Amino acid sequence: MPGRVDWVLLAYRLPREPSTPRSSVWRKLRRLGATQLVDGLVALPRDPRTKEQLEWIAGEVVESGGDATIWLARIGTARSEREVIERMVETITAEYQAVIADAIAARDGDDATRLRVASRLRREFHRISQRDYFPTPAKERARRIVDSISRPALVSA
Repeated sequence: MPGRVDWVLLAYRLPREPSTPRSSVWRKLRRLGATQLVDGLVALPRDPRTKEQLEWIAGEVVESGGDATIWLARIGTARSEREVIERMVETITAEYQAVIADAIAARDGDDATRLRVASRLRREFHRISQRDYFPTPAKERARRIVDSISRPALVSA
């Protein structure tokens, strides 16, 4: 468990109609790995990239007729912070587990199939790792297994 974390929070509200801006904002927040604290309030560990990304999304919310505010904060109690981090870790771990399962399923395929699956899984692994703020053992396991299916099968003579 890391020490206390500085967080960047986005509090936002968008009109219900049209729904396209709401969907767009939600997809972007999901791609970043933001965790929803309550309706209309999301958090990410603070670094220059996450702060800038949430600022861009806040701008999009305002351009779409909504309200948005960026907050820099620390979660008030270690317990509450631990719960937020655990939720983020559980989400990312499940995504790595899906990569692992797909890689295991591809092991028995021919070289071309394995290499195609490995290429797709490397891209997916990269997308997941971009929002993996608290790396878990599943990350390294996923990397190793994707690497293992990337190699052509050894043919015994």
